[in-house]
Amino acid sequence: MAGSSGLSVKTIVAIGIGSALFVILGRFASIPSFIPNTNIEVTYALLALFALLYGPWAGLLIGLIGHTLKDAIFYGQPWFSWIIASGIFGLIVGLLTRRIRIADGEFGGMEMLRFNLAQLIANVVSWLVVAPVLDILIYSEPANKVFVQGVGATISNTLTVAVVGTLLAIAYSKTRTKRGSLSRES
Repeated sequence: MAGSSGLSVKTIVAIGIGSALFVILGRFASIPSFIPNTNIEVTYALLALFALLYGPWAGLLIGLIGHTLKDAIFYGQPWFSWIIASGIFGLIVGLLTRRIRIADGEFGGMEMLRFNLAQLIANVVSWLVVAPVLDILIYSEPANKVFVQGVGATISNTLTVAVVGTLLAIAYSKTRTKRGSLSRES
């Protein structure tokens, strides 16, 4: 039973599905970049969409759980600085897109702009601040290395979410009946 302080069953299911999809996409839809240990990831488009649809807690948990499982399964051990950054990314997107009424079929030009500003802010905070700083503090990584990785991740994730995430959100919104309209006739 979910009260006002808990997550709904729908959100919990979304977290499970989102985390599993994060792992799958992280394995099969990850494109190596010219920056070592930094890939072009479709996973963040999916994470941004789930954060938009299910809110900041879902975004946070999908980022944390999905990235932890992906690292553990495919790399043998979790890299916590980037796991935390993934969770922060989902949290920020979810917080900044709460007023977009995509479930009511609303995802026009203004909503696209708000969604993309939210994901840009989330990417900058996550990959230019959180991940590099935690890499230095947790793993004693060299600053020049982790900030180059952060710039690469910020650019690639922002572009991926802008294209793939926006297209996914548009497609989803088209499956919804617009608020205040009559039901669609067959």
